[in-house]
Amino acid sequence: MSTSTRAGQLAPYTPLDEPLLAFSSADASRVDAHPLRGLVRHGPYSKNSLASYTDSVRIAIVGPDSGKDGRRYVLQNVQNHQQPSDRKDYVPPYPGFESLFKVLLVPAAKSAHLTWPERLEELGAGPPTDRVRRAISERMRELAAVRDEFDVAVVHLPNGWGPGLLGAGFDAHDELKAIGAELAIPTQIINDRTFDFQYPASVSWRLAIALYVKAGGTPWRLTPLPGTPPNSAYIGLAYALRGDPADAKFVTCCSQVFDADGGGMQFVAYDARDPLDDSDAARRNPYLSRADMRAVLARSLDLYRRRNGGSIPERVVVHKTTPFSDDELAGASDALAAVQEIECVQVITGVKWRGVWLQESKREGRKSQPDGYPVHRGTMIPLSGMSALVWVAGNAPSVARRGSSYFQGGKSIPSPLIMTRHMGRGPLEVIAAEVLALTKMDWNNDALYDPVPVTIHYSRRLARTIATVPSLPRSVYPYRMFM
Repeated sequence: MSTSTRAGQLAPYTPLDEPLLAFSSADASRVDAHPLRGLVRHGPYSKNSLASYTDSVRIAIVGPDSGKDGRRYVLQNVQNHQQPSDRKDYVPPYPGFESLFKVLLVPAAKSAHLTWPERLEELGAGPPTDRVRRAISERMRELAAVRDEFDVAVVHLPNGWGPGLLGAGFDAHDELKAIGAELAIPTQIINDRTFDFQYPASVSWRLAIALYVKAGGTPWRLTPLPGTPPNSAYIGLAYALRGDPADAKFVTCCSQVFDADGGGMQFVAYDARDPLDDSDAARRNPYLSRADMRAVLARSLDLYRRRNGGSIPERVVVHKTTPFSDDELAGASDALAAVQEIECVQVITGVKWRGVWLQESKREGRKSQPDGYPVHRGTMIPLSGMSALVWVAGNAPSVARRGSSYFQGGKSIPSPLIMTRHMGRGPLEVIAAEVLALTKMDWNNDALYDPVPVTIHYSRRLARTIATVPSLPRSVYPYRMFM
């Protein structure tokens, strides 16, 4: 019997292990696949280093007086033990901020507690978005004057500002993050919905992790991945058009740099010098010239070198969601000529592939039956020698708190990512395992994974911010400023 694959038949799948997270730099045994369970069992990765220079995280407040009770309620919940009332198959009891992170959560000095009106009409004259922009700028600059009095600013955007929070070329969230980045002020945005959310344990988990990271802490990192050199670097690229997208001819490239363990997360914003061609296709899928790609990756590599004592990575993996042009590949080769191994990987989302996990029937002669849970997270199916389907969403039995299965969200049939390598060599399983691991490095929520690797997620977020706040200076920014 021939063992060749029939036309239309997929290649055999490869199951990838659920990536482990590290919760200590000194003890390699402190690992867990479940981020929240790992924090409860082992504490955060930076518990010793952060506690060595501060015993507390000081919270500044900006918001209307009418939201004072709601903010107090939410922040008190973050300080106290909470039993989960949703996602009980995944969320463990929340132990309280101090118990979890070994530092206190405290209010900042009174000088770092600022108010603003609850109603849009009280913000002065002008169009609604201009009023909100002006209010954000004024209060953030007041906070900058007392920057030594707090670690993180909690900013309450009230519902009464609704018509001014979003408009043509304006997003209050992005405006606040951009000004915060420029002034080196990490911010946590809340709104009126936060006060009414039915699941206080989940709110506390999310806020606690975010506040800890924004204060300079590290909750977890990645453990070494099999087949990956320990001094690898990951770069995520995303593009924003400068000016009106209908006639824009120049691109801003947003680059994000990660170490092999998910640390060293910094952004680079670079304005391309060479124009796009005049086609609609170029505006739908922006690209860089060879010179611009060389420049942005050289700048990204310099960030890595400065963080690692002047050494260069043995291997660099570049992720983006659009195809790599020949000029971009040539520019990558130019900039990374001293690097032994370069991987340029396109990560495609929103694909139409679907899969159903089948279980062999226990009765002889019966056909297999669809499982009650979807395809396992970490399933990889090669499509060719250069591309594969990778399920980053799916059943993750290793983190289930109850039973033998866990599907994040619990709804629909998850679609895979398509991972296509445009430059590089070696097993596809290695770059697929890296994509899977990097979905666990978003410290801005309490979920097991994001739908895309963090290289893609946050480079796109910075690109979106630059698109709505083009005045943001093109510089290097810590990851935590845009969380």
